[in-house]
Amino acid sequence: MTEMVYGTAPVRAGDPVLPRWWQTVDKWTMSAILMLFGVGLLLGLAASPPLAARNGLSSFHYVERQVFFGTFAMIAMLVVSMMSPAMVRRLAVIGFVAAFASLILLPFFGTDFGKGAVRWYSFGFASVQPSEFLKPVFIVFSAWLMAASQEVGGPPGKSASFILVCVIVGLLAIQPDFGQAALTMFAWGVMYFVAGAPIILLVLIAGGVVSFGVLAYNGSEHFARRIDGFLNPEIDPRTQLGYATNAIQEGGFFGVGVGEGQVKWSLPDAHTDFIIAVAAEEYGLILVLAIIALYGVIVVRSLFRLMRERDPFIRLAGTGLACMFGVQAMINMGVAVRLLPAKGMTLPFVSYGGSSLIAGGVAVGMLLAFTRTRPQGEIADIFQRRGR
Repeated sequence: MTEMVYGTAPVRAGDPVLPRWWQTVDKWTMSAILMLFGVGLLLGLAASPPLAARNGLSSFHYVERQVFFGTFAMIAMLVVSMMSPAMVRRLAVIGFVAAFASLILLPFFGTDFGKGAVRWYSFGFASVQPSEFLKPVFIVFSAWLMAASQEVGGPPGKSASFILVCVIVGLLAIQPDFGQAALTMFAWGVMYFVAGAPIILLVLIAGGVVSFGVLAYNGSEHFARRIDGFLNPEIDPRTQLGYATNAIQEGGFFGVGVGEGQVKWSLPDAHTDFIIAVAAEEYGLILVLAIIALYGVIVVRSLFRLMRERDPFIRLAGTGLACMFGVQAMINMGVAVRLLPAKGMTLPFVSYGGSSLIAGGVAVGMLLAFTRTRPQGEIADIFQRRGR
């Protein structure tokens, strides 16, 4: 606990891996991640039995699968967090090639599971959503390109990353998955801004995003239906948003009681996209605020530690991962309270889903690896030396 408050103890490069990892990793961030996973299991016990009953499965079928996938996610998080930044970069490059190829082949071999969007590969016993795995590895790969472009004689990394993000957003829009496309573009934009992009260029990119949104609204019935539903001042009580809104109102400050919520019997996605509505109804505003605080700890702690980092690659990659993680949580909860149009996006580590859990474990593992304390001077030391 002393190290969590006052910082990590100095370590030597020759120390064993596990002690060195334990002394340098951000324990507050890791604790918040584990607590979010625990909250997800708690809410899964409440939200998933109705769905299991409708599908003729055992009451805790989805909770057991959550534990199974969550175990892999936690192992992936720990293993990746022990890697050096160079090793994480190599992993991201290989992962990006594989995930990008999977995304290209998705329209030919993927399935929509009757939801109208081809986003998954089905293997019978399980399914994989490539976009979940593409996001973290693309962020790290783009950070590498941007950092390389800042070196003397370096490659045009910023331009290359811009071309890549446009291609990826286009592939995601074809599915269609506008939520993941917007999240990927946002994370890339944050890194581009941190890398020193001129404001006028960011304004032009924002204008392009707005223009793309107008085209998508006019050309995609799926996209237009969600926007129209969001802009409609009246909420149809028979829709998912209607059920979620009513559940949040019913929960109040302290909730209706454990197991007493009714929204889980009406919402088909109560265990995934709208799990925060289950939390609000049964446990009230208290648990919702606790969940928001845990996400805040992860994002804020990570950004503060990254501010002291001297390596531009680590700063860019860590910032992109932290912002992507926090904004995805904001989007999920914003949809549930009708601040944003429906996106079909999970709540990291809380919602049910094998792909989102394991990909999330890899993403936060990378973030923990980038925010570990390393034997280096802080970035403030550079400015102090320049001022002498």
